[in-house]
Amino acid sequence: MTQYVYRFGGGVSDGGSGDKTLLGGKGANLAEMASIGLPVPPGFTISTQMCTRYYEEGQSFPDSLRQEVAEGIAHIEGVTGKKFGDAADPLLVSVRSGARVSMPGMMDTVLNLGLNDRTVEGLAAASGDARFAWDSYRRFIQMYSDVVLELDHGRFEEALEIAKEDNGYNLDTELTAEDWQKLVAEYKALVEELWGKPFPQDVQDQLWGAVGAVFGSWQADRAKVYRRLNDIPGDWGTAVNVQAMVFGNMGDTSATGVAFTRNPATGENAYYGEFLINAQGEDVVAGIRTPQYLTRAAREAAGAKPLSMEEAMPDAYAELAAVFDRLERHYRDMQDIEFTVQQGKLWMLQTRSGKRTAKAALKIAVDMAEEGLITREEAVARVDPAALDQLLHPTLDPDAPRDVLTKGLPASPGAASGAAVFDSETAERRSATGEPVILVRVETSPEDIHGMHAAKGILTARGGMTSHAAVVARGMGRPCVSGAGSLSIDSRARVMRIGTREIREGDTLTIDGSTGEVMAGSVPTVQPELAGDFGTLMEWADGVRRLRVRANAETPLDCRTARDFGAEGVGLCRTEHMFFEGSRITAVRQMILAEDEKGRRAALEKLLPEQRGDFVEIFEVMAGLPCTIRLLDPPLHEFLPHEEAEFVEVAAAAGVGVEQLKRRAAELHEFNPMLGHRGCRLGVTYPEIYEMQARAIFEAACEVAGKSGEAPIPEVMIPLVATARELELMKIVVDTAAQAVFAEKGRTITYLVGTMIELPRAALKAGEIARVGEFFSFGTNDLTQTTLGVSRDDAARFLGVYVDKGIYARDPFVSLDVEGVGELIEIAAERGRATRPDVKLGICGEHGGDPASIAFCEKAGLDYVSASPYRVPIARLAAAQAALAARKQ
Repeated sequence: MTQYVYRFGGGVSDGGSGDKTLLGGKGANLAEMASIGLPVPPGFTISTQMCTRYYEEGQSFPDSLRQEVAEGIAHIEGVTGKKFGDAADPLLVSVRSGARVSMPGMMDTVLNLGLNDRTVEGLAAASGDARFAWDSYRRFIQMYSDVVLELDHGRFEEALEIAKEDNGYNLDTELTAEDWQKLVAEYKALVEELWGKPFPQDVQDQLWGAVGAVFGSWQADRAKVYRRLNDIPGDWGTAVNVQAMVFGNMGDTSATGVAFTRNPATGENAYYGEFLINAQGEDVVAGIRTPQYLTRAAREAAGAKPLSMEEAMPDAYAELAAVFDRLERHYRDMQDIEFTVQQGKLWMLQTRSGKRTAKAALKIAVDMAEEGLITREEAVARVDPAALDQLLHPTLDPDAPRDVLTKGLPASPGAASGAAVFDSETAERRSATGEPVILVRVETSPEDIHGMHAAKGILTARGGMTSHAAVVARGMGRPCVSGAGSLSIDSRARVMRIGTREIREGDTLTIDGSTGEVMAGSVPTVQPELAGDFGTLMEWADGVRRLRVRANAETPLDCRTARDFGAEGVGLCRTEHMFFEGSRITAVRQMILAEDEKGRRAALEKLLPEQRGDFVEIFEVMAGLPCTIRLLDPPLHEFLPHEEAEFVEVAAAAGVGVEQLKRRAAELHEFNPMLGHRGCRLGVTYPEIYEMQARAIFEAACEVAGKSGEAPIPEVMIPLVATARELELMKIVVDTAAQAVFAEKGRTITYLVGTMIELPRAALKAGEIARVGEFFSFGTNDLTQTTLGVSRDDAARFLGVYVDKGIYARDPFVSLDVEGVGELIEIAAERGRATRPDVKLGICGEHGGDPASIAFCEKAGLDYVSASPYRVPIARLAAAQAALAARKQ
């Protein structure tokens, strides 16, 4: 019989840190902490396998699980000496989710489970604190009603606010035992009104309702969005952790907190965190109360008055600090820890490798390697390549004027400007039109995940450095300012007020997540400095990677940016982008409108010096490096006008009649231009176009070689080849142009002629094509389209649903479809090398900057990947990680 329940605590650990796939991250780490002797409240974990079975069997539980859970409860009872449901001294438990990777705030938790009208009296008597007991009961009813019964959370919040207002209270902590008892009665009446039945009094019913709700939250919309954004497979499932409650809300000797062993924003080797006295865990992360600092140094640096934990609870803090050091040494990584102090006794509720910004990840990895805690190779493997994107874009100009409205907490570094919006739906809608937005909320909740992703930055009035907004923003790489307490946000009126100033929806805001500043208007930016820890880690990465990394670039600026980021050549230069500039478009249109070859050549003669100049600039930046130049690819109709006014203007510029222009546009119109008269098909029918481009390439290469003494290595790429004969014809055109230029210039340049593999037929016939082509560059954008029969321009309408339903693990235009498109690449590589062992192989689609796709390229034995300039460092690090992973296999 399959085991689904695994115990921990009280000297028992059925699992450990290596069991994350089975027990989820939380369950595995609770078992591990218990096994090394840390103070962990006893409990048990229901495995992720049960989550999968729960959905397979219509969201029901097998009888065998009920027996295992009963044994798990008995284990907790045995360790604590309390009984579940006992009226005199009741055992209370928490029920929490725990996926194998951290998904902060995305799934559900229920605390204080086991309270009812009888056990609350027993808790009051056993604890000697009636206020604590009734506060715990109202929390349980409120949380259970929200998470399990799915009742309107706002109605309960409203009742609490009215109770405080009626009594003249500002804080929850001011309510007395009698106040809480009255509110419990109101909450129970609310449940009956909204649910149609009384609040569940049977503790077993409560437990199974909570377990089902936690499993159910795996398929909640917010969890699906988070998984899609973070490439987490939907079939992993979540574990459920049931654990004895410990209480941070038992008076002034009790507290709860969240802490990191190092600063997750900067990477500084200093404890970082927050705590609240007389509170439960959700009070810290939900931003309901403003938390206090963990250390005296952090409090003094912030200029805060409330005592830090180090000052207010020195004994518990000292014990906690020792646990921090022990956990970091044990796990050899920065830890994110949740803890509770119950009447002076410290309890550890969770540890996990903490989410961190890219800047912090770099510093922590490099520092730990230099401290000897991890190796350099481990440091390279520790940093998420995609997270580097946070470091590669501009930050606010420190010398630019700033209209500072207020200051909050610097929750996630970086800076962003955009239109202020006050709800996630508006953020998503306006962002979809290309408008940058700043999401402004009193506090964010897990339901805001889509708006946070759409926004350039996040600003909240409430919450601390470990609030939902802060944690999720850091994980996403979004700048975030939280806890800007002077903000007054009126979501209905769509306005934010700071003193006498107003920011209305659509007004431009700037936030600086590194300083906490909130500014009116837009503030200029400066380019990032890529030295220090970044340079160190990149050097270590370059020392282990096998794949070369090039850039997709066709302007001198792109090329210089790429070189600065460590590119080792150009993997794709799209020449058609050069044809749309200024006077060139007129010459292109004259060529298209020409009635014969003579007319086309006359127009192309005008383009030749322009093309040559383009290539000179690129080759000067890339002197000595390979540069793959793709000859003209798009269909000719793309260069012609479509609107009536444009026809008149273009006709005049081209010196032809409007009717002639319209007739030619009609002749060139295609119903499916992606599969039409484009790529090498243009070269076959109009070889003079490719002849002009080849001449421009070789003249530029000879010129740069003469000036610099260091010749570039042109790789002339023929696009959209389906047969060896197409490539053969085009290679004759290129070779003829090369020899003519070399004869004229008295100089010979090394060059290659190859093709872009972007059609399934080309992949399958790669053995024949390699007899002609000296390199293959896999154009994975079009190869994905032609293999899947899906247009990337239109697929956004349904691909999200396909990912949610498990048809594709990820968007195939973002991360390579390894099973389909990947197999074609492997076939082409194998057959191409069988014919020409030294054929050069690379990819140049957008997948060239995707870490998962790069891992596939390493496995397939390609020679290089090519990515957009800003993704070159991502590709360098991902290639290093792929090489390290390959060594382990």
